[in-house]
Amino acid sequence: MGTGPFKITLREPNTKTVFERNSNWWGSMKDNSVTEIHLLPIKNSATRVAALLSGEVDLVTDAPVQDLARIGNSSDHEVVSTAQMRTIFLGMDQAADKLRSGNTGDNPFKKKEVRQALYQAIDIEAIKKKVMRGLSEPAGIITFPGVNGYTKELDKRLPYDVDAAKKLLADAGYPKGFDVELRCPNDRYVNDEAICTAVVGMLGKIGVNVNLFAQTKSKHFKELKEDKGDFYMLGWGVPTLDSHYVFHYLYESGASWNKVNFSNSEVDAAIRVMEGEVDLDKRNAAIANAWKIVKDDISYLPLHHQVISWATKKNVDVPIRPNNEPLFRFASFK
Repeated sequence: MGTGPFKITLREPNTKTVFERNSNWWGSMKDNSVTEIHLLPIKNSATRVAALLSGEVDLVTDAPVQDLARIGNSSDHEVVSTAQMRTIFLGMDQAADKLRSGNTGDNPFKKKEVRQALYQAIDIEAIKKKVMRGLSEPAGIITFPGVNGYTKELDKRLPYDVDAAKKLLADAGYPKGFDVELRCPNDRYVNDEAICTAVVGMLGKIGVNVNLFAQTKSKHFKELKEDKGDFYMLGWGVPTLDSHYVFHYLYESGASWNKVNFSNSEVDAAIRVMEGEVDLDKRNAAIANAWKIVKDDISYLPLHHQVISWATKKNVDVPIRPNNEPLFRFASFK
């Protein structure tokens, strides 16, 4: 539009976009020698890393976890990581009378005991260590530090306990478990399919036979919006840094991304308070009460707050940002 620090001078969809310095921009650059940015979409992760290490590109904003050590060991490159404004979790449709992919003739997810059993069967520390290579922060709620309404107490997880999970399943009427399909993207979140694969094995230990269905993000989200899944992975960021953003989309009755079909009149009333109350004490009290209700309900299975890693040439400095969006007006050459 001509109002920013750079303007687009070339656009080749899925190939290259070129941004050139806008001499008419009102602001100042950190480094005036940064005059042109080339955006090169490279879908294959191995090819991206190879392009970085060969010097073809200066910055990769989605470096694969398994390649970070190799990149960091390069004398010409470095890796920086930070907690992202995004929480990864699993959702369970609690409205369907029976699972689309199940074998019980009913919907086990309707029972809190079942949802809690699945929660406590997931060894999130093992996922952090083995799948994420230490680059994740286990989560107890679907929001992260810095968001209004977040507390460390809320973010505590239920303990990993296979025996407790088995007992909960038996008490709920499923002593031998049940079958279900888990739908995951394989190109949206950091190690998304690998996380789901680990979850499949963990739930198998309590008798829940999970069939993993992983596909590209465009199909995954389209079919999720069309209510085609019983059990699914999703990630949620909070650009407003306020809990209302989470409740409005994930917990409000009939909300667009409330695919677990959670509905609670007290939570809906709290959301109305969040939207209209100007007294901060009253508004924050409504947020705290809503979090207490939904955390106790275990409507979703929180996994972790995602950590992102950027890899660059050592002579290039692009400050990493929690929203995973580089601002090149702050970029510089060392």
